[in-house]
Amino acid sequence: SGGMLAAALLLLLLAAGPWPGPGPVPVRAGRDALREELLLSPLPDGDPRGTRWGGQGLTLPAVSHYRLFPKALGRLVAALGVRELHLALTQGFWRTRVWGQPPLQAPAGAELWVWFQPTVTDVDKAWEELSNILSGIFCASLNFIDSTNTVTPTASFKPLGLANGTDHHLLRYAVLPREVVCTENLTPWKKLLPCGSKAGLAVLLKAERLFHSSYHSQAVHIRPICRDASCLAVSWELRQTLTVVFDTFSSGQGKKDWSLFKMFSRTLTDACPLASQSKVYVDISPKNKEKELLEVAPPPTSVHEAIVQGDKRTYAVYDLLSPSVFNTSRSLNVQLKWKRPQDSLDLPTPILHAQRYVSGYGLQTGEISTLIYNTHPYRAFPVILLETVPWYLRLYVHTLTIITKGKENKPSYIHYQPAQDRRRPHLLEMLIQLPANSVTKITIQFERALLKWTEYTPDPNHGFYVSSSVLSALVPSVIAMKDVDVEQSPLFTSLFPSSDGSSYFVRLYTEPLLVNLPTPDFSMPYNVICLTCTVVAVCYGSFYNLLTRTFHVEEPSRGGLAKRLANIIRKFRGVPPL
Repeated sequence: SGGMLAAALLLLLLAAGPWPGPGPVPVRAGRDALREELLLSPLPDGDPRGTRWGGQGLTLPAVSHYRLFPKALGRLVAALGVRELHLALTQGFWRTRVWGQPPLQAPAGAELWVWFQPTVTDVDKAWEELSNILSGIFCASLNFIDSTNTVTPTASFKPLGLANGTDHHLLRYAVLPREVVCTENLTPWKKLLPCGSKAGLAVLLKAERLFHSSYHSQAVHIRPICRDASCLAVSWELRQTLTVVFDTFSSGQGKKDWSLFKMFSRTLTDACPLASQSKVYVDISPKNKEKELLEVAPPPTSVHEAIVQGDKRTYAVYDLLSPSVFNTSRSLNVQLKWKRPQDSLDLPTPILHAQRYVSGYGLQTGEISTLIYNTHPYRAFPVILLETVPWYLRLYVHTLTIITKGKENKPSYIHYQPAQDRRRPHLLEMLIQLPANSVTKITIQFERALLKWTEYTPDPNHGFYVSSSVLSALVPSVIAMKDVDVEQSPLFTSLFPSSDGSSYFVRLYTEPLLVNLPTPDFSMPYNVICLTCTVVAVCYGSFYNLLTRTFHVEEPSRGGLAKRLANIIRKFRGVPPL
């Protein structure tokens, strides 16, 4: 069996500018700032390595210069009145139960959710224009986002940055589960980086290696944040993240050793000249009761301990801005070795995880089932479930059942917006209490609609995708979480800061569903066309020839001089004439 590894890289950028909200907000004079990180973490069985790139931040307002912040996104945010923007393009599915909690999960396909400024009068028009512009920037099919796959959640997807209010009418959320991520999406994503892929941690972004993986997710997050602890200065933050899971570990003599070169076919040569921080974090936390199973080479610059998602982690830190990192050689090739042979890594089961599937037989009715697991031994906590179902699956809301430990579990909050054919999807949001050490099963029945023949995809027998369910919860932490300095903590711990020391925020996505609809036999028109053309060609052609052909009767001729001479010779020879 193999092992797995997760890696994460983050970038952060700040630029001065006026605050567009009511009243003056003093902004500290200063230049843009860029931070980049790479996180490498072993995962169990399968040797995935997740890679994560991180973002940049810019002062919230009209920006007068774009030294680090990409101008394409800066002008887009200012022109359309965007307050928060979150875009993710993902290929594959993160197996939470096996791999543990990712730093930031995303559903399969393309996900886009945006908060607009209160000054935007027509949110739907701004949303349509924004999706079309992002489609051109990232070379994706975001232009297929329309009213049939857009919803306005009321309880999920609260702002991650500073917000004066949470009027949900300013929020739009959409998912395209069929979207395929490839190199044409990675190239514009890399061009947004201040150093591109020429220097810093971005030199590891080799498309041939990144897409030869079990999981790949690239994202862009823009939000307003406080520039300092007093929050007197407000900035835009652009956070670019890239998460990749590899399964190409070398295994020799029962060991699972890896290095940057084995993963990316490249090594680090220097930091981005524009970066104020450039670090590599290697997760060397013990995976079981036995300590010191992992060793890294070369020796790290320092060792950092942090509470990440309710668990204590130990990281070996390599500071690329430190002169000692590149003293011995011109490149840095981080290597991780196991001190003793290990058959497998058994990560603890996540406290919160879920799965989803569709059941039933035939092409008329079916049932969607969602299983939510709370493995905490003694703590119960609530979870917000968001379900988005296309209009062609007609939900029977009266069949909705929530069962926990054999008993009915009534949600404390429920919001349902029925679908309209060819106009909008179903939206179902519920706040459900999960008892300790329990499994909650949520089921709802549906009926399949018969589409018009022009509404089927080019491959209708492949099926139709239903986007993932979204779970949002404050999960109780087993270990007390202490307040840390945001400037000193790793970037991958700061996107979802904990509200208190006893819990941490988690957003999970279930598997997307693939549902078959009643599909006509699209080969019949082809057969009819072929048969009709054959009949027309044969029958019409024959009748046309008979009706238009002219017949002439030829009279037998006596023949020429040569024939008469031949007959005279045949007569003398006693042979019958011609």
